[in-house]
Amino acid sequence: MEKAAHRRIAGLLGTLGALLALMLAGAGPAAAHATLESTDPHQNSVVATAPQAVTPTFSESVSLSSDSVRVLDPAGKAVDTGNPGHTDGKADTARVGLNSGLANGTYTVAWRAVSEDSHPIGGAFTFSIGAPSDTSVSATALQGAKADGLVSALYGTGRTVAYTAFALLAGVAAFVLICWPEGATRRRMQRLLMTGWAALLTSTVAVLMLRGPYERGSGIGKALDLSLVRATLDERIGTALAARLLLLAASGVFLSLLVGQLGQPARPAAQPGGAGSTGSTGSAGDAETADAEEAELRELEQRAAERPQREARLGLGVAGLVLSIALAATWVGADHASVGIQVWLSLPLGMLHLIAMALWLGGLAALLVALREGVGAQVVDRFSKVAFGSVAVLAATGVYQSWRGLGSWGALTGTEYGRLLLVKTGCVAVMLGAAWFSRTWLARLRAAPAEAAEIERTAVPEPVGAAAAHSEDPLRQAQLARQQAARESAGRERGLTPTRAGLRRSVLVEALVAVAVLVVTTMLTNSPPGRVASEVKAGAVAPAAGPAAGGAPAPQTEPGRTVELKLPYDTKGRTPNAKGTATVTLNPARTGPNEVHLALTGADGQPVDVPEVQLAFTLPDRDLGPLPVALTPEGTGRWSGTAQLPLAGTWVVSVQIRSSDIDQTTPTQQFKIG
Repeated sequence: MEKAAHRRIAGLLGTLGALLALMLAGAGPAAAHATLESTDPHQNSVVATAPQAVTPTFSESVSLSSDSVRVLDPAGKAVDTGNPGHTDGKADTARVGLNSGLANGTYTVAWRAVSEDSHPIGGAFTFSIGAPSDTSVSATALQGAKADGLVSALYGTGRTVAYTAFALLAGVAAFVLICWPEGATRRRMQRLLMTGWAALLTSTVAVLMLRGPYERGSGIGKALDLSLVRATLDERIGTALAARLLLLAASGVFLSLLVGQLGQPARPAAQPGGAGSTGSTGSAGDAETADAEEAELRELEQRAAERPQREARLGLGVAGLVLSIALAATWVGADHASVGIQVWLSLPLGMLHLIAMALWLGGLAALLVALREGVGAQVVDRFSKVAFGSVAVLAATGVYQSWRGLGSWGALTGTEYGRLLLVKTGCVAVMLGAAWFSRTWLARLRAAPAEAAEIERTAVPEPVGAAAAHSEDPLRQAQLARQQAARESAGRERGLTPTRAGLRRSVLVEALVAVAVLVVTTMLTNSPPGRVASEVKAGAVAPAAGPAAGGAPAPQTEPGRTVELKLPYDTKGRTPNAKGTATVTLNPARTGPNEVHLALTGADGQPVDVPEVQLAFTLPDRDLGPLPVALTPEGTGRWSGTAQLPLAGTWVVSVQIRSSDIDQTTPTQQFKIG
């Protein structure tokens, strides 16, 4: 029987693995975390006259604040009119006007917005009026949406605590309703429920207060700025957090009903009796008939006595399910699942994934408390079935979310999202291993009826004279209280057999690894999905393709002014293109537009192609760059493009070369301009 179960599990895992392979192999483009698609004026372009406005365009809708787009002149002075808005109502644009009479020179545009999945994004680019010039603005310092270190740490901690608290609240409540209704009367289980509720309330308020500083990159002192709180409430994530607070108020009422209804002792059934049951003159057949009727009557009375609690459990179960779905929606509706492909499917599956996680991980915490209270094997067996169903749901929904977020096998190791997903998968595998040991201990517990029974809570009689001592001597009262606690603890521990102890240890390991899973889950929700990370890399060079269209002068090559740079590379792969030399040539190698050619040759000196190559220039002394170059293929292993090098100095050229899905390197070399 056990081998058959193992075969079924292996078959399920094999099917899920094959499904994951098919999904990843056929993955197409998607969106989550907005990416910058184009700018007007184009990045690095040189325009003849000053534009009236600057307009970045993104891959999806973005939310804007009063300083989402800033334009700085060469001296670092703001020259925009402020209060950017959407162009012609298009939510994927951000347009800000410019002051009139702008002088020639290089201008820096710094932008920051909130993507449709509630994550802050940011960046910077430059354009020039008339001709490039020196600038005091650090473009590198403006790149990215970097939050304050302390704010970012507190914000991430708040999100992790919120996930943990939700799992605790929903999972423990489900454990009480499904597996152990008597647990509602136990003080430790009640504390666990209240801890989950209070932690979720506190973390939600903290995230709401920290969201504004986190988005804008300001310090912790802005957490109490009510204007930022109002701005947060106008966003999708703010609406979700406000809804969560309202749902927590309803959850408080639910918890009071849960403890109040299930915490009441069951009404004892009336014991049938009377003269008819003790008479001695009836025949044996009459006695058997009377016994059968008495047993049937006792069963009916028992059912009638238990009916109120069954109805209470059913009503509380429905209410708890509705609250859990609504609470899960406050995460899913403002995260990766709410944008991109198949939103109609990803939203319900995302909520199902969260609820299954809560049933499993929160139930583990409840099981630890229940085992300490001496529950029998029947309660553990019920939770084992719930946990198995939860794991099956987590596996199915997790496969879908992985396909939707990754997009390719290379993203598993080539992006932060993919690497975190691998870590999470490893943690879940450890949890499944611990769960297997738990099931082994449970099987042993079932096999020993004496151990499987629930440890009864025995009332210990109070010593004679204790009541008098309570009122006469406070020291004696404290001593008796300690003795009472010791007796109760001894009563619990007397049934802690080796089998029960082993079961508690394996469940504890599961619970500890579950904390790591929740931490990694929080990091996953803060990371751009693998598909988007790939789009960002591909889109980084797209804005640079605009100078020609934007009216920038074409590079004028000059004989004798070609600079050739040879960069040996080795991606450590095993393909023929994994090792060779990248040759970069520039002409006229001076400030302004330069014609760039890139050639890749293998170890044998022959041209080689690679799946991906990127070229960029950086001026470290002036903190300028990286300035990407849009490359146009010209044949096997050859590309060309135009590089705008606005300042003289010691530049660094970098060539990012990817020879396969997992093998990549970025050789660099210095050269002088001017």
